[in-house]
Amino acid sequence: MKFGLFYEHQIPRPWQEGAEHKLFQDALLQVELADKLGFDYIWEVEHHFLEEYSHSSAPEVFLAACSQRTKQIRLGHGIVLMPPAYNHPARVAERIATLDLVSNGRVEWGTGESASHMELGGFKVDPKCKKEMWEECTREAAKMMTQSPYPGYDGKHFSMPPRNVIPKPLQTPHPPPWVACSSRDSLRFAARYGLGALTFAFVDAAEAKFWVEEYYEIFEKECKPLTQRVNPNIAMVSGFSCHENEETALARGLDGFRFFRFALAHYYYNGSQTPGETDIWKLYKQSEQDPSEARAGIGTPEQVREHLEVMENAGVDQVVFIQQAGMNQHEHICESLKLFADKVLPDFKERDIEHTTRKNEQLADAIHAADARKPELTSRSEIPIVDSYPVLKKKLEENVTETDEVEMSEDGKKFLLSIEGGSRQKK
Repeated sequence: MKFGLFYEHQIPRPWQEGAEHKLFQDALLQVELADKLGFDYIWEVEHHFLEEYSHSSAPEVFLAACSQRTKQIRLGHGIVLMPPAYNHPARVAERIATLDLVSNGRVEWGTGESASHMELGGFKVDPKCKKEMWEECTREAAKMMTQSPYPGYDGKHFSMPPRNVIPKPLQTPHPPPWVACSSRDSLRFAARYGLGALTFAFVDAAEAKFWVEEYYEIFEKECKPLTQRVNPNIAMVSGFSCHENEETALARGLDGFRFFRFALAHYYYNGSQTPGETDIWKLYKQSEQDPSEARAGIGTPEQVREHLEVMENAGVDQVVFIQQAGMNQHEHICESLKLFADKVLPDFKERDIEHTTRKNEQLADAIHAADARKPELTSRSEIPIVDSYPVLKKKLEENVTETDEVEMSEDGKKFLLSIEGGSRQKK
């Protein structure tokens, strides 16, 4: 089983001057440390307007910074919001490919449709259509990273003419695709489309076995890929804090994990937010917390190991730790990572080599069959020529002298284009 770190960039109120700057700089240091300690993945979300819960609206920028501070850790978008009002598919393809190039091929392409009203309403995305948008845009973005040129598309939620979308990613045909899963139904959906399941459902360790078995059964029997490669993997998030003293581990990790879940519910289920004013941390501190709530991977090295061995035996491919949450301190996060890497990680890494080899052998036929059902790469018999200014070209051919000005129209606005000795200058 592999291990990742999950970043929302949480920063509860009250906000001190320079707090966001420190938040990002601390996160970069943590990722750099995790890379040296042998963690396998980092995952960075894309969220917009979710104050306190997630100040991570430009994950591609943060991940690019991480790529230059690290050597081996995989860089996961967890996830890219795919409805075109958030990100045009061509821009997704361009950014994923560029990050893959600057990181020497370490990108994981997580995708999702978005869910919170705060975000959907802010970008005027119709909630009824967001799943259709995700499906259409994810399929086409994968083609853009694969085809030279992309033949164009006339769809329900976006359209574009033929263009060669550049650059192309280092990994071929494109980085491994994932999708955010918040329920067992969405996990089944991921399996049918051949996508890695990045699971945020906080599944109990004992229940994980049923999720894993169902996912791989569906993948082997029903998979019809959405993108140009399959990625049969299940990653599950978990709270995390590791210390030799159990009470210290709980004191350093449980409050942050509870705030993570409270703020999640606030934006996605039962909260009301006045932008720029509502204090979610204050609401959290006034709330009653369930003392029997599962603490997941929070405890001593032995307790964390016991929790993770249940996940490993269930067949989970990756556990993603949530530790940058609430008021958790940077120094404590680093101490926890170091202790885990020293006392727990080595045994799992050794067993993971055998697990990966066995898994690849078991799924070889299913992957081959799924690859044969990938979306067809369509092409045009003729790619149209694109003139810089089609109207101008016609006028030049008709009656414009070597030095002249032509009245042009663009987006309903008129302007003059000066032509002097073949050069063109907009006025």
